[in-house]
Order: sequence, then structure tokens, then C-alpha cells
Amino acid sequence: MIAKPEKICVDIKASLKQAGLFSDSGNTWRISPEPYFLSHEETTFFHELGPHLLKFYSVLNRFYLDSVKGNFHPWIAEYLDAGKPQELIEFGRMKRMRQALPGIIRPDVIPTEKGFVVTELDSVPGGFGLTSALMSLYEDPSWKITGAGIPFLFYKMAESVAREPTPNVVIVVSDEAKDYLSEMQFLGSFLNDKGVYVVHPKDLSFRDEGLFVRDEGKWVRVDVLYRFFELFDLKNIPKSELILYAAKKGQVTTTPPYKPWLEEKLSFALFSHPSLRSDWEKALGSETFTALEHLIPETWILDSRPLPPHGVIPDLEVKGNQVRGWEELFPMTQKEREMVVKPSGFCPESWGSRGVIVGHDVSSDIWQQTLTKVLKQFPDQPSVLQKFYKGKKIEARYLNTNKDKIETMISRVRLTPYYFVLGESTQLGGVLATLCPQDKKKIHGMVDAIMVPCASKVF
Repeated sequence: MIAKPEKICVDIKASLKQAGLFSDSGNTWRISPEPYFLSHEETTFFHELGPHLLKFYSVLNRFYLDSVKGNFHPWIAEYLDAGKPQELIEFGRMKRMRQALPGIIRPDVIPTEKGFVVTELDSVPGGFGLTSALMSLYEDPSWKITGAGIPFLFYKMAESVAREPTPNVVIVVSDEAKDYLSEMQFLGSFLNDKGVYVVHPKDLSFRDEGLFVRDEGKWVRVDVLYRFFELFDLKNIPKSELILYAAKKGQVTTTPPYKPWLEEKLSFALFSHPSLRSDWEKALGSETFTALEHLIPETWILDSRPLPPHGVIPDLEVKGNQVRGWEELFPMTQKEREMVVKPSGFCPESWGSRGVIVGHDVSSDIWQQTLTKVLKQFPDQPSVLQKFYKGKKIEARYLNTNKDKIETMISRVRLTPYYFVLGESTQLGGVLATLCPQDKKKIHGMVDAIMVPCASKVF
């Protein structure tokens, strides 16, 4: 007997609550009776995207290090280092970590009427614990959940960067990231027998041999530390200096690495820069370059320094005229300002859509105030301007708890695949779909959103 969709939603909600992942008074969203379905072509796209993004990170890392050495455009490192403390910059450049890349890659992918757009990359992503839970709750013979599974791949990723076999792994969750603690604890519960622990920074103990955590009365040495906290927040992280010291001495491997240049949204502006086009194409190879060129939106660094009289901002036009200064964007009409302004990184406003301003969703006064503010903040806090791409309309079903019935919402969706880096390759762990009402310009987790894993139908 097939369960009614209302009953399916009630059961899923109850399971999420029991796992501490859902709360009617806090972490809440609309529950759907089915996953978000991907076509065969879309599923193939997501499996093939991971290697392209890993190449992007690898080339960005190389461009940065060559720029630092003076062997490549010096302004690349100048942009990527802007606003960062010198000691963090120097730590990230250490020889031991020169080739280190993020262990998890999560792009934000928006399906539009003309195809997919990747609006940004996150190398310290939340949501993979929740995605893992949803993947297990939506299993059904009628479809195949997309991805190889998150707990298994998380540990394989940690193994790939460890210096020891069967490493002890700690996921360190800061106070600022506490909203994600329950999902990390859920993930850790599947991996306790493998030596995976979820801790607060203050739970770490430093000894001459390295970092330790307490487990059932015993002290366990940490081999791999998964950093679930942002680099801009280091001064608020208890024992952060001891973590850095242990990493510097090679006593623990940290991932994602302490490389602020790999966590900058302005990397997309570097990819868009016409003077770097041939360098990217040569370094990435034609296949990856072509794929990313069709996915990455036009992006510009909001650099307030004056241009020479003959200078223009590359590929940015208003009313068919090339822009010669940012002030030319101030009087843009609502239609013309279908653009997004967002902090590039290394500040509390740079994650969770906090600092994102959608140009055509605000008044002309707010638009001008935003541009004026971020231009004044440069170079201490760089921001980027990015072309806005509207997601296509999609119908999605959910349980209206007030009426106890299934309803349909016209929505737009953000797809967030989680790629786990295993040496020089990636594997897709799972894909989370976040569907928001069609009138929302920013698509992210909210009470009006539907959040489900992706799957493909079995025919």
C-alpha cells in the first residue's frame, strides 16, 4: 500500500525533528513528499562539473602563488590579499601547504531558461550534514538519489589528506557556525566508529605531540581537523593560535586549508577579466575553460581607484556605452540594474546571503548607497558586482501544515552539489535543492522554502 503524500511529509518531519535538524521555532522549512528530479542530462552535468571546479581551484591557487613570486600578473595577489591580516597570508603561503586545496567544493547552481549558471563557490560549505539526512529520508524504489553518499565520502576525503592510515578526524564548529552544529553532529554519528568527532574549539587540547580530544575518558590524538569556521572569525575562535601552531609544525592536517585567496568571490572576476582569458584557457584546458565560460556569470571587482582618461571597465556597458567609472551605474533604471553586489569574502557579511544586494530588488537610493558604501570600503573589504540571472519557474509540492494538505508552489531553485576531493579527483556526494517562492530574488534556506535532495526517476 502506497503511503499518502501528507503522511510521507509528516514522517519526514518527525524524523528530522528526532535528529535535531528541524524545529518549528527555529530551523524550519516546507516539507515535500518527493525529491527534486533531475533529468538524465542534468545528472550527467552534475557528475561532470566536479572535476572542472577542482581544476579551477588548482589554477587559481597556481596563479596566486606565481603572482606572489612575481612570475605572473602581480595585481592578482594584490586583489586576493586585500583586507587580510599579513600573518594569515604568510601562513597560507607556507611550503607545506602550497598545493593544498579545499576538501569539499560546493557551487551554487541556478537553473535558468537558457541553462545552468554557477553564481559562486563555497569551500567552507554548510548543509552537507542536512543533505545526508535528507538523502536517507527520501529513499524510494521509484527513484535513485543523486550522489554516492556523504558520510562515506567525507571520511574518504579526510583519509586522502591524512598522513596516517585510519586517521582520527575532528569537525570543529565555531560559535558563529552554531546553526550548523546539529547537522555536523548528525553526520558525525555515522562516523564515530571510524574516529570522527564533532567538537567546539575549546574542546581541543594541545600537547607537545599535537592536538587531542577526549573520548570516553581517553585522550585521542587528532590527525585531520575539518575547519568549519571562517578565516575572518579567527580572533574569536578559542585556541585558534594553537591550531595554527600544530598545523605549522605538521602535527595535524587542516582542511579546508588556511588559504584566504581560495575563499574569495572575486575569483570569478579574475576569470571574467579579458586580459587573463588566454591564461585561463591554457591552464584549464579547452574543455574545462569552455564549460566554465558558459557557467560563470560576468563579474567585476568594485575597485574604487580612478581609471586613466582612456580607461574603461571591461565588458560593462550602460545603454550601449562602455562604463568609464562606477558612478555611471548610479542612475541606472530598475531594468538596467539586474545585477548583484556582494562582499567578496573575509567578513561576516560574506556568507549566508547576508551582504547580498540585488539591484533591481531595491530602490534607486539604496542602489546608490550600496555602491557608494562598498567603493569606500575598497581595498580593506573588496566587493564584487555580478550579472543577475533569473532562475526558471518550477512547480514543487509541499505539505501546508495549516490546512494539512499538499499544495503546489511556483518556485525558483538553487541546486548545491557537494563534491568531495579525493587526491586529484572528485566524487559527488549529493545535491541539495532549495526551492523558494518565485518572487524571492535571493534563493536560500528560509521558512517559505522547500528543501529536498535531488534524484532521478527510475523508468
